[in-house]
Amino acid sequence: MQISAACSFLFLIQWWVDRGLVARKKGSFPDNQTFLVLACTLSLILCSLLSTTLFGIVYLNLGMIPAYIGILYGTVRSGILLSIFFLVCNIIIAEPTGISNMILNSGILLYPLLFGLAKPFKKGTVVEKIGMLWMVLCPNMLFIALVPIIGGKNIYEAHSSESLLITLYLFCTIALGGVFVYFVEMVWSSWRAKVHMESISDNFQWESEKLQQITNVVPLSIISLDDHGVVTDLNDCMLGMARIHYPNLRREDIIGKPVREFFNGSADADAYMRVRNNIQHKRRSHERMIHGTRIYQIYSAPLMHKNSGLTSGVVLIAQDITDEVKLRSELDHVERLSLVGQMAAGITHEIRNPMAVVRGFLQLMREKSSDDLDSYYQIVLEELDRANSIINDFLSLAQSRISDKEKVLLHRVIEEVSPLLWADANLRGQSVELKLNASIHELELNVREIKQLILNLGRNGMEAMGSKGILTLETHSTQDKVELIVRDRGIGMSESQREKLFSPFFTTKREGTGLGLSLCLSIVERHNGKITVDSVEGEGTVFTISFPLVKEEYSEAILAD
Repeated sequence: MQISAACSFLFLIQWWVDRGLVARKKGSFPDNQTFLVLACTLSLILCSLLSTTLFGIVYLNLGMIPAYIGILYGTVRSGILLSIFFLVCNIIIAEPTGISNMILNSGILLYPLLFGLAKPFKKGTVVEKIGMLWMVLCPNMLFIALVPIIGGKNIYEAHSSESLLITLYLFCTIALGGVFVYFVEMVWSSWRAKVHMESISDNFQWESEKLQQITNVVPLSIISLDDHGVVTDLNDCMLGMARIHYPNLRREDIIGKPVREFFNGSADADAYMRVRNNIQHKRRSHERMIHGTRIYQIYSAPLMHKNSGLTSGVVLIAQDITDEVKLRSELDHVERLSLVGQMAAGITHEIRNPMAVVRGFLQLMREKSSDDLDSYYQIVLEELDRANSIINDFLSLAQSRISDKEKVLLHRVIEEVSPLLWADANLRGQSVELKLNASIHELELNVREIKQLILNLGRNGMEAMGSKGILTLETHSTQDKVELIVRDRGIGMSESQREKLFSPFFTTKREGTGLGLSLCLSIVERHNGKITVDSVEGEGTVFTISFPLVKEEYSEAILAD
């Protein structure tokens, strides 16, 4: 019963650890030994209550083992309290009575040694801790063995059954002390191993979460497969790509399913078979595959174990290159159109020479012909002039050279071209209104091209208006740009007409060429500007042209503001 009572604190400590109630600081060895000391105190109480005497002369109380272990493991304060409690128990319960017997049975003379060993005890190994406990237990057990001699009873005669029993008690007590320390250390060791594994598991889980977050941020569709081609994981980008073809698909519907189920409907059977073979044989590869209306570039690579070097699954990276393929096709088409345009520009340039010769001879023939044919010559000459005008517009539109620019005020260009607009307006019964901002900044402009831009937009506006119509030219200046606004009060345009407005050869006029606004757009783009159109049917149209300020003017505008 004494042994069971002495062991009780070990069961309490094991329960305490198993329940995860260990208090720890900084994740190291348990610093708070309060529960251990309390458990040792409970064992001490039980041992004291069950204590007795052997042959009426030797006090049997194994409570000294949990008491000493609690003092060695605990703090100085808890050790002092435990030692006082053990001493009180000996005074009240121990037999035989007497001060000398009480001193020997409680081992109070060894308390200085016990407290002196407490600090190195906590830092020692298991063997060192057992040895330190024995350094205190052995002398204490000798003191207990001396109690009968002090009482005048010599029971240590040869072959005495009492002496053998007392000797066995002494050795059992010392052995139990070593066993108890070993058990406590094993409990702490298993707890530390559990904490270490939990820490490793938490770190692994965090690293896995970080990797998942990284793959979700990367703008690449990534999916991992096991050795049998079954999906094990995928990132958000891949899930979004899959939902293009399967809108209601969830992550749970993909993981654990063979990847071949999601390639159904591929229009490129050969590419699908190549991708499938690469997955089965775990080869590095990249294939272009058409799935539905989309085009994908599929990269595959085996996943390798770092230590063994064996493959364990495959990772697939899919990239949607549909827009890239379309853009590349459009660029090729633009290059071909550019080549055709250059050829056409060259041809039209050469056409003008014989047309000039033809016009010259027609004028000569007109002078020598009768007046009856004059109207015919006039029609032919007008058509030649019209053809030459179309050729000039086409050449202006087709040219890609950088125009010569100079630093000039936009108002000066408008003032130079306004007489031509007023003359046209007077012939039509219309008027021109100028609203020019006085604080406008200078721009880098090609004066000839800007004049052509203003004339084209102005005449288009006049042609869209009836008599008494008003054409308005406005200018505005901001910190980074200058705006030219051309407003008419004509018939306006529909949305479909606005969409095709700058397309070459698109016109709403009976005799228009469809190159005027295309030429305007080309001029604006050569000046790094922008042109926008707002139009309402029956109310009129507004063209807004924005010219960026040069760096020096931009800096001055900011300082002025």
